[in-house]
Amino acid sequence: MGLAVLIIDMQKGYFEDPVLARRQEQLVAGCNELIAQARGAGVPVLLPCTEHQRDKSTWTLNMLEDDQGFAFAGSETAEIVPGLEAAGLPRLPKTRDSAFIATDLLFRLRNLRVETLVLAGVSSHNCIAQTGVDAFAHNFRVVYARDAMASTNEEFAEQMLTILCKEYRQEVAGAEAVKMLLTSGNASH
Repeated sequence: MGLAVLIIDMQKGYFEDPVLARRQEQLVAGCNELIAQARGAGVPVLLPCTEHQRDKSTWTLNMLEDDQGFAFAGSETAEIVPGLEAAGLPRLPKTRDSAFIATDLLFRLRNLRVETLVLAGVSSHNCIAQTGVDAFAHNFRVVYARDAMASTNEEFAEQMLTILCKEYRQEVAGAEAVKMLLTSGNASH
């Protein structure tokens, strides 16, 4: 069964938030472990990363309303967070929470014959959750790698993950369960 790992928005700008800054080292370690396991098992890893244009053409509604851009292409805030072992991994620029919106992610996943996605990175209740919702809409199974994701609001994150698990039959898994999934290729849940 085809698997792929998405490490979402592990960029410097997100770790300016004090909540994520406190978890940065732990989160980078969790993502690195996931990347190493996927590489060892021959599972593709993609890096969806937020990148906006300064001319406001890619800004979200709240960015436009606040007249405040973020993660501009080529800026320091858009760079991969230090320590993430991302060398050689395909970076997938996105401008919305979901990695499926206005990207070639669906095309890539279909070419790779992926049926199940393992999602990690930031932020659990925003970009990861929205990518999971859209994955469901495209008939992908989803496993959230609990030990390799974080949120600026853990209460919202837990509520969102509860909904995704109950409504969309998605799964939240710890490091050992994710490792078993990657190494066995058994994605039936």
